[in-house]
Amino acid sequence: MNKVMDFLEGKKVAILGFGKEGKSTFNYIRRHNPNFKLFVLDQNENLVAENEFLRGDTRTRVIAGYNYLDNLRDYDVIIKTPGLSLKNIDISRFENNITSQIEIVLECFRDQIIGVTGTKGKSTTASMIYKILKDQNVDALLLGNIGTPVFDHLDDIKDSTKVVIEMSSHQLEFIRTSPHIGIILNLFEDHLDHAGSIEHYHECKMKMFEYQSRIDYAIYCEDNATLDNLVKGQKSGAQLIKYKFASGKHDFNTIYCDDNYIYCKNKPVYNVADDRNLIGRHNLSNVMAVFAVVSILGLSNKEASKSINEFVPLEHRLEPVGIYDGVTYYNDAIATIPNATINAIESLGIVNTLIFGGKDRGIHYEELVEYLKNANVENLICMPDTGYTIGSQITNKNVYKAENLEQAVSIAKQVTKKGMICLLSPAASSYNQFKNFEEKGNLFKDLVRK
Repeated sequence: MNKVMDFLEGKKVAILGFGKEGKSTFNYIRRHNPNFKLFVLDQNENLVAENEFLRGDTRTRVIAGYNYLDNLRDYDVIIKTPGLSLKNIDISRFENNITSQIEIVLECFRDQIIGVTGTKGKSTTASMIYKILKDQNVDALLLGNIGTPVFDHLDDIKDSTKVVIEMSSHQLEFIRTSPHIGIILNLFEDHLDHAGSIEHYHECKMKMFEYQSRIDYAIYCEDNATLDNLVKGQKSGAQLIKYKFASGKHDFNTIYCDDNYIYCKNKPVYNVADDRNLIGRHNLSNVMAVFAVVSILGLSNKEASKSINEFVPLEHRLEPVGIYDGVTYYNDAIATIPNATINAIESLGIVNTLIFGGKDRGIHYEELVEYLKNANVENLICMPDTGYTIGSQITNKNVYKAENLEQAVSIAKQVTKKGMICLLSPAASSYNQFKNFEEKGNLFKDLVRK
């Protein structure tokens, strides 16, 4: 029995957006039913010319170009790619027909899914959970926003498989099913260019819990005031498990961390003094979320602690690049919001030079400006566009303008004091000059090493 194909059977199906995930959906359907009639909708007028396999597929109709969104109400199922925003069109007549890979997998396998979202920390937390599962011999998959479309591994999901899925706000936007175990790590201002408003962005994130029932688990950080208020205002039927930095005893549904241990059900489960690769208070917060999952699944706390201490930070996340001429360089290109940059500086401690700035998405930067004015960072190397705006408001630091990353690294090599740190942490997205944050981080590493 194929749950996904059974779900699509007899429906008029359109794949909206033909990038990485759209092709993944197409390939999955074609692999299981070569004769299934499909519609592919994409803005790229050259889609057929660039994808030869579409030309010979008589069961697929391609609608490409300027008017590709004109007739969305004609389809029973619209499998939308996450990155495509529909904020500027009226979807009221067909909103219930819009779905995604994530939604379909939730419909078919929700009891096996551990969903992880939040503005920051998703990839790290999902990867830690996956490592703990594998280290304790649990059949597990790590999928979703972390880079692997879920349809690429649908055939690998068995009844015993735990599926850890990192979910972005884009992927959560149109879901009508929530996972059995849902985690929201934090909520900050982000992705306003896609969501249209901070309220809609947070609304998308909260769908992680919205459709849960009393047999499900909703894990969230009480320290994040925005998230805490939204959870308390939401009528989710799930069992709430919160985590926070605190001392003293708490109820059994609260995981907390004092200066010495992380506690679960008022028993110490993790020694904060342990030698681990993940630095920073924000990562310790992520570890608390992980122990909530360990508790729910009845896994070994001792073995989980070992896995956490062995965990290697993901690329572009406070990633050490190396020591050159006495200066230690860190790549934190994933930091696309002010809070992430502040966390990075706090975690490293001796940052002498900060390289920051990127695309202006309408996010507020007042908190970052005030923080940098009072921080011990001496050199601020500002890049277009937001770096220029923020730098112009700071007069008590050495402020440098760089037109590009090459120039920024060159300045950093001249001004950063030996024995201290130069940190790339943009506090903004990279789309104004780069394809994504990975491209920016990789170029930074190359320039530093050269």
